Amino acid sequence: MYDYDVLVVGSANADLVVGVERRPAAGETVLGSDLVVHPGGKGANQSVAAARLGARTALLARVGDDTHGRLLLDSQRRSGVDTTGVLVGGAPTGVALITVDPSGDNSIVVSPGANGRLTPQDVRAARSLLHGSRVVSAQLEIPMESVVEVVRNLPDGTRFVLNPSPPRPLPAELLAACDPLVVNEHEARVIVGGELDDSPEEWAARLLALGPRSVVVTLGAQGALVATGDATVRVPSVRVAAVDTTGAGDAFTAALAWRLGAGASLADAAAYAVRVGAAAVTRVGAQESYPTEEELASLAGS
Repeated sequence: MYDYDVLVVGSANADLVVGVERRPAAGETVLGSDLVVHPGGKGANQSVAAARLGARTALLARVGDDTHGRLLLDSQRRSGVDTTGVLVGGAPTGVALITVDPSGDNSIVVSPGANGRLTPQDVRAARSLLHGSRVVSAQLEIPMESVVEVVRNLPDGTRFVLNPSPPRPLPAELLAACDPLVVNEHEARVIVGGELDDSPEEWAARLLALGPRSVVVTLGAQGALVATGDATVRVPSVRVAAVDTTGAGDAFTAALAWRLGAGASLADAAAYAVRVGAAAVTRVGAQESYPTEEELASLAGS
């Protein structure tokens, strides 16, 4: 009997967001909107997204003993996330500096803060959380050695989902545990270590050759592609008017992990995740934009 449908191991940041008419070039200053502070971080985003969809969710992360840390803990608890695994102290809470242009596209700079102090020892101390979860989802806004420690402590039967963001080359031990590895085009290019052609099917094939059990490539407005050793399938998009893409990839990955843990096939889980990601871009912010199951049902194409 599992205590959690999804355990997210990852970052928790305060998102400091400014709207701009256009993003500045090197050496250029542009004026922006009033500053807005949102709870964010890829790990915290994923746990909120999964919980809002109805998954029994826990978060393993580290925040500072400060105002931003309290903001993040409050957001998790309001969404129904179990915060037993959220450690406090060691450094200030991580911060993401985000600019959003009128099309909804964003640029992000992250100061890791306490996220960089989530250690392999912290992961080992959370063994009961790992062993009580159907699916464990991770990203790379925490130390790589801590993510590797997660896979070393996974029990048999627990599925591991990795979104390697921000991207970097991945050790073979980590790649071999991914089921799936979830990437966009930029992340795929970094992980394969070279240029890619125009075919997402080829990107997926090159990624699979590195060792993951399965791969999901997110394609923005074109939906997604899922690939295993047996088949490659395109998942169509849902047409929406994008307002803010911040955190949409996190919503996608959380929804994917939740449905995989519930027994869905990879293709069916990705189709569900595409709808969740599409719903998330129709509202401003990351965690505040994530739909409940009831809100998702009203989205065209559901």
